[in-house]
Amino acid sequence: MKKDREYTKVIVDEKARKQQEEGHPWVYDNEVVKIDGEYKNGDIVDVISQKGKYLGSGFINNNSKIMIRIISRNANDVFDEKFWERRIKYAWEYRKTVMQEDIKCCRIIFGEADEFPGLTIDRFNDILVAQVLSLGIELRKDIIFNLLYKILIEDNQEIKGIYERNDVQIRTLEGLEEYKGYYKLNNVDIPNYTVTVIEENGIKYDVDVENGQKTGFFLDQKYNRRAISRIAKGKNVLDCFTHTGSFALNAAKGGAKHVHAVDISDTAIQMAKENAKINNLEDNMSFEVTNVFDMLPNITNNEYDFIILDPPAFTKSRKTIENAKRGYKQINYRAMKALPRGGYLATCSCSHFMREDKFITMLKEAAKDAGVKLRQVEKRQQAPDHPILLNVSETDYLKFFIFQIV
Repeated sequence: MKKDREYTKVIVDEKARKQQEEGHPWVYDNEVVKIDGEYKNGDIVDVISQKGKYLGSGFINNNSKIMIRIISRNANDVFDEKFWERRIKYAWEYRKTVMQEDIKCCRIIFGEADEFPGLTIDRFNDILVAQVLSLGIELRKDIIFNLLYKILIEDNQEIKGIYERNDVQIRTLEGLEEYKGYYKLNNVDIPNYTVTVIEENGIKYDVDVENGQKTGFFLDQKYNRRAISRIAKGKNVLDCFTHTGSFALNAAKGGAKHVHAVDISDTAIQMAKENAKINNLEDNMSFEVTNVFDMLPNITNNEYDFIILDPPAFTKSRKTIENAKRGYKQINYRAMKALPRGGYLATCSCSHFMREDKFITMLKEAAKDAGVKLRQVEKRQQAPDHPILLNVSETDYLKFFIFQIV
C-alpha cells in the first residue's frame, strides 16, 4: 500500500479481515475496531486489518449496518472521473459480449457485481432506469450518470434519458430520501414520456418505468422464459403469479394449446391482457384475478399439463426463511398434486436468503408429500446481465427449475 494515502483508515476485526481477503464487498458496523481520522458519511475510506494490511477502499456511512461498501482493492486507484469511466466501460463491454442482440433490453450495472455498490441501472430501449441505494453512489451520481450517457451515445446507442426509481424504503437506511423522476443530464432535454416498448424473445411489452415494479420490468428471467417457450408447445399451461404475463406470453408464443394466467393484482392482469393484445396472442390465452394459494387446491387432475410458479420473494431476511419455506412448499406441493404423470412444473425463487440447497430440500419434501417423483429437465439461474460473483453469495439469488412429474 502506498504510504502517502490521505484516506481515513478504518481498522476492522479478524472476521472482517477474512471476509475482505475472500473478496466480500461489505464491512458491517460491528466489525469496525477503530477509525483513525475524520470522515463524513459518503466519504471514501481505507479498510485496514489490525496488523496494518490494506484490504480495500470503500464508501463509509454510519447510518447503515453495512458501514463500508468496498469499491476497490487496488491501493494505486485514484477515485476521479477516469476511475468511474473505466468502471462504466468495463460493465458496458461485458453486456455487449454476453447479451449481444439483447443489448437494448438488459441490466447494465448490477451493484456489487459490477463494483458499483448500491447502484442498479436497467436499460429499456431508449430509457435507462437507475436505482441508487447507497449514499456513496448518491454523492457521485452526477459523474456516473453523465459518463454512462456519454459512453452509450458514443457507442451509437439511442438513449433519451435516465429515470430514477428511488422510491424504495431501503434508502432510508442510508439516510436518503425516497423519490422518483427523470434525472437532468447535462445538455439533454428530459423526455415527456415514461412508457416505452421493449422486445424480449420476440415478444413486445409496454414498460412503465414510472409505475412498474422495481425498475419497470423483471429482466433476470429473460432466458428462463425462453426455456418455458420450448416446453409449452401443445400443452395446457397455468402461469401462476403472472405479473405482466411474461412467462404466459412466452408459453403462448411457443405454441401452447391454451395458457391461463393468474395474479392477485388486478392491475397486473390488465397489463398482461394488454401485452397479449400487443403480440396478437390473446386468442389462446385467458386471465384471472385470484389468490394462487386459494386456486391451486381446487385444480382437478389433468386440467393442466404444465404449471409455472414464479412467486415474489417470500423472504427478504434470514429471520423469515422458515415461513418462506412453508409458502414455497405449499404452492409446489399443490402444483405437483394437480399435475398428471408426465406433466411439467417450472418453479423458482428470487430470494437470495432461500439458498439453493434449502430450495431443493423443500422441493424433495413437497414431492414426497405429493407422492410423485421429479425428473429434472433444466436447472437455470439469472440471465448473465445479472452476473454472479462466486465469493459474494448475495449476487446468486435466482433459482429456476423445470421438472417432469413421473
